[in-house]
Amino acid sequence: MTSPAAQCPFHDPTASNTATTSPVQQATQSASAGSDAPVADWLDVDSLAADPYDAYARLREESPVAWVPKLQRFLVTSYSGCHGIEQDQEIFSANVSGSTMNRAIGAQPMLRKDDPEHATDRAPINPVLRPKSIKEAWAPVFARNAESYLDALEDKGPQNADLNADYAAPLASKNLIDLLGLRDTDVHQVRRWSHDFIAGMGNVLGDPDIWARCDASTSEADALLAELIPFYRRHPDASLVSALANSGLPAQNVAANVKLAISGGMNEPQHMITNMVWALSLHPAQREAVLADPALWAAAFDETVRWQSPIGMYPRQSTRATVLDGVHLPAGAGIGVVVASANRDQTQFGETAADFDIHRPKRPHLAFGAGVHLCAGHWAAKTAIGQIAVPKAYERFPALRLDGDRPEAWGGWVFRGLTSMPVTWN
Repeated sequence: MTSPAAQCPFHDPTASNTATTSPVQQATQSASAGSDAPVADWLDVDSLAADPYDAYARLREESPVAWVPKLQRFLVTSYSGCHGIEQDQEIFSANVSGSTMNRAIGAQPMLRKDDPEHATDRAPINPVLRPKSIKEAWAPVFARNAESYLDALEDKGPQNADLNADYAAPLASKNLIDLLGLRDTDVHQVRRWSHDFIAGMGNVLGDPDIWARCDASTSEADALLAELIPFYRRHPDASLVSALANSGLPAQNVAANVKLAISGGMNEPQHMITNMVWALSLHPAQREAVLADPALWAAAFDETVRWQSPIGMYPRQSTRATVLDGVHLPAGAGIGVVVASANRDQTQFGETAADFDIHRPKRPHLAFGAGVHLCAGHWAAKTAIGQIAVPKAYERFPALRLDGDRPEAWGGWVFRGLTSMPVTWN
């Protein structure tokens, strides 16, 4: 489950690129001046949502730090470049100017802060998301929720079931509701909020319809939090909202970080459930190995999140002129950290980096970020998805797999996942 420290986009791949230049783009129009970065004017940004990986491979080979005119950003696609950015927040700041994230949720969340401000906002949630707390307080909740939505999936039957719509999405939403402590909400409402916030965070072209939906969801969430924050100050419990409400942080900070958690805390877990089943469906020998040896579930989760990273890219901004992977970058440069590409870099993962292999020698990847912004929710994700949601699905349906008679659908490259995944188990 992606925590408030999860990564988020600056570009909406579904938005039209024929619109008038936005203020964010205007602010970065001259950002390439003073750089010797190759220009990747060949990159068809609109096609990345279908499948970005061939383009990433070309970028890594030809120009792992490249200026992309259509994005008005430098894209960094190598493992060394992305890892280097994560390790140096003094030069590569998360406090990105003109942040659509701040606009989308009405305040500056911890993800758009550097230390020490980032650490101050993050400190209250760390105890809730530690392995011991997840195991003792939340694993039973996640298990109960998984069984409930497996019942719903079974009711759909093996001819009509969609793993995303009938299991992954509602389960991820319900787990998030419980973990955050969002009283008096339902899975459909929180799912809508999450989608609207993410669309707003990526709305660099200023689409008014996206802002209208985002603003409506922000208002709804703010109204709920205006009730929940004082409630949890009087009645504290183990939830994240309670931890934040009783942290001494201003209510605006609490609300911003809860809305940030709603943004990423449903989308990525949802996609990890479907991604794991999809990967194992395409690799039946590895699926059989995991089913024969449950100790391999941890490796299956880790390899899936590396191979099909639900969070593909997030922004940073240079605070001063610097050199990254041999390329000069000016101060104030907008940067896209393409971790989905870094996680397939052959220099880090060998010649078979583009392959799915649960037996791969363990190497560090960037699916959960790194450095001070390492995802605080990675233990929750490994538990809720890798130890509970997917294993339980195979316990209930040992023959669970893609239904080849019905088409699947993928979407996105900043956030990427299956939007439809028909499955069967006959």
